Amino acid sequence: MLLKIAWRNLLRNSGRTLLTVLGAACALLTFVMLRTVVSSWNSGAEYAAKDRLGTRHKVSFVIQLPKKYVDDIRAVPGVKQATWANWFGARDPRQPNEFFANMAVDAPSFLEVMDELVLPDDQKKAWLEDKKGAIVGDALAKKLGVKVGDKITLEGSIYPGDWEFNIRGIYTASRRSLDRSQFLFHWSYMNDSLPEARRDEIGWVMIRVSNVAQSAQIAQSIDRVFEERDTQTVTMSERQLQASFMAMFSALLKALDIVSVIILAIMMMVLGNTIAMGVRERTREYGVLRAIGFSPWHIRSFVLGEAAVLGLFAGVAGIGLAYPVVDRGLGQWLEENMGGWFPYFRVEPSTMVTTVVIAIGLSALASLLPVLQAGRISVTDALRRVG
Repeated sequence: MLLKIAWRNLLRNSGRTLLTVLGAACALLTFVMLRTVVSSWNSGAEYAAKDRLGTRHKVSFVIQLPKKYVDDIRAVPGVKQATWANWFGARDPRQPNEFFANMAVDAPSFLEVMDELVLPDDQKKAWLEDKKGAIVGDALAKKLGVKVGDKITLEGSIYPGDWEFNIRGIYTASRRSLDRSQFLFHWSYMNDSLPEARRDEIGWVMIRVSNVAQSAQIAQSIDRVFEERDTQTVTMSERQLQASFMAMFSALLKALDIVSVIILAIMMMVLGNTIAMGVRERTREYGVLRAIGFSPWHIRSFVLGEAAVLGLFAGVAGIGLAYPVVDRGLGQWLEENMGGWFPYFRVEPSTMVTTVVIAIGLSALASLLPVLQAGRISVTDALRRVG
């Protein structure tokens, strides 16, 4: 009964109700987008493998390590597997303005350590057997318009020259932490093509440990192996590596949180104005209801119910806009172009539910003043009111 009355009241001025719902829906769309940015940004650390460590140069990520360090790391007690990679820094001359991660990796050990990388068996076999072979993430394959069997040439920057590759596979991810917009090829192909002075150097080492509970001790043991050498290392868990990267943008994430609150406050004022206008227009009607026996509680319930229904419509409309805009639009673009930061950009079900609940709650909160005013209306004053 209450919902039916609220629905009829909202339809009295359908144009105003529609504009209010659309305005609130746009605010909620922005809120969902900002919350998805934050949750997606943190997904790398949240879904990082608990049994994986990373070792890099102690001074900076960009300074390389000797390749022989891999064997030393593998000899550390507790280390189960280890692989390595180099940042390549090339680009597709067909699309020079498009950025994507491209790395030289040790394919056999890389597939073992990065077990969330899903590659069909036939494509895996073809990649391992082809020195010029490369695999690309499904997001990058779509962006570049390549398929298995294609040939592609990249222009090197860190490693100058034209590098020819055969696309041997397109991988997907079983965990959200893996970037699906990477271009991966054989480290041996790169290394054998370099001058003698630049050979046998690696960017970083990725490690799997036998016992997750001993990860911290194993990381310390790895760094102790190299503490007396000219090139020292720093080792931490994959989660810590991701978290340390996120820490650089903590101010930005905090700013997004503040903007989210401001957007919700604006939405609440929009809803409150519409509800207050509806109450003023129906003052005489509320007076009639009071005269025939309705209590102040009934009047307050009518107004509050109308506000809740308005918030529900706004929340559903906001979510309805968010899926095509965020999931199919912005999300797809970010996964293809900024997969390192946003490997998985989708509206979470929890965000959807939270958005609808917030919309209803803020609408009810915005109606508190009109609710109180409606309950205080006296019969004589209401019936005397004109306009």
